Amino acid sequence: MWSISPLFAGSERFNQEGRILGLLPAVTNAILFNTTNADAVVSAMQIFPATNPWNECVSNRPVLANSDAMITQIISDLGASRAVLTPEFEMNFVLVPDNQPRRLIGFFNYPDESDLDGGTGTNGLYPIPTNLPIEEWPAGTGSQTLFQWQTNNDGSDRHAIMVAPGAGFIWETWETFLAGTNWEASNGAKFNLDTNGLRPAGWTSGDAAGFPMFSALVRYDEAERGMIEHACRLVVKKSRYNTYIYPATHYAAPSGNTNTNLPCMGQRLRLKAGFIIPASWTTEEKAVLKGLKKYGAMVADNGSFFSISVTPDNRWPSGCFDHLTSISATNFEVIQTTGPNEGPRSPGAPTAYAGPDQAVRFGQPATLPGFVSDSNTTPVIQWISYSGPGTVTFGNAAQTNTTATFSAPGVYTLELSANDGVHAVACDAAVVTVSNVIAMAAARSGLNLNLSWTGGTPPFVVERTGALPAGSWSGVVTTGLQNASVPMTNPPAFFRVRGQ
Repeated sequence: MWSISPLFAGSERFNQEGRILGLLPAVTNAILFNTTNADAVVSAMQIFPATNPWNECVSNRPVLANSDAMITQIISDLGASRAVLTPEFEMNFVLVPDNQPRRLIGFFNYPDESDLDGGTGTNGLYPIPTNLPIEEWPAGTGSQTLFQWQTNNDGSDRHAIMVAPGAGFIWETWETFLAGTNWEASNGAKFNLDTNGLRPAGWTSGDAAGFPMFSALVRYDEAERGMIEHACRLVVKKSRYNTYIYPATHYAAPSGNTNTNLPCMGQRLRLKAGFIIPASWTTEEKAVLKGLKKYGAMVADNGSFFSISVTPDNRWPSGCFDHLTSISATNFEVIQTTGPNEGPRSPGAPTAYAGPDQAVRFGQPATLPGFVSDSNTTPVIQWISYSGPGTVTFGNAAQTNTTATFSAPGVYTLELSANDGVHAVACDAAVVTVSNVIAMAAARSGLNLNLSWTGGTPPFVVERTGALPAGSWSGVVTTGLQNASVPMTNPPAFFRVRGQ
């Protein structure tokens, strides 16, 4: 009678935002970043574990004692006109299948700090498709075709990013170009999307800090959903010499300046909670700013603007980030960062179990047998209606064991979360199928038949037919109650009840 949706049956995948990721689409051909096919894939990806620094909620992290001095230094180095939040439309990416053919790529500057991944000498062996996009294409390269831009070694940064969602790896290069049939780059780095592993200490990557770049990009799919779900990649004018902090592995300060008010590679900044995001600003701007309040931004390189990296996607609405440059660096604060075994990576994370999927009749509450475990701080418990055709009223949404009632029949996903303010929020979901089936009982009373039923929504119509299968049904009575008395007939009749 009732069916349970298989989509969430014990196979939920939640990201750090508590969003259910669903099934990861298979990648069978190279897919460019600025397509709906790419959107479908990356929106279902867990890009590094939920405990990863890029996915770490920092809204409650304490502020550094010298935060104001560090912000003043950043502004002084850049100049006030450039110390405003600037979206740089730069890094792009391509999604590749696990069996993407490997091609040699020569590393001409830092082969000793490069992942050769099966290559030898100074050559890497990377899954490079023919449509590999290079930084700034297509939004910042004018009328040049992709091939023209691949072969235009113009001396710019020319980052390139290859992502294998199935295998869970990314490969990133810098100063990348195609010379004839040979690919070349300054260096190459490979990252495992399923771990929190770092580059070897002192090693660079495609980014000066030794960071992955893919995890830090403001992407079209997430901006249109209304939330950037990770930290952003931040550029400042000058950084501290000979110092980097977790999760950076490399410094980039040729000046030798060790001033402690200069930010290190890996330094994390956060948009102040008191910054009011105007309601009239665009969906994309709100998404970025909400992300900067929750996840912040990490210093990744030196440059000429206080900037974050946005994909050069030609689908961005015109002017959709224009208001960001009205936000001065004074609206940010520098926070204390966590280390490899701190914050969400520390022991004692809570777990959550929402109970089994179930089915109930419409009008009847569902009993939710949730469970949460914790070993440190008692977490905040929260039930929410993740999806469904109507509203859900919980008996007590702050208790693991509670009830839920539904305003309309249909399939609902209810999510239970446990948040201790330190670790990644633990989530689980249960699917409740709310059926509008009416269950009827009948009892004889003299010459009448007393009918009663449960389920459904009034008004109810009692109908009769002379035989089954029915040729036609005729109405007997309409009522707002869940019972009725109808005369018995000879020959006997069959009765049914219909609700709204």
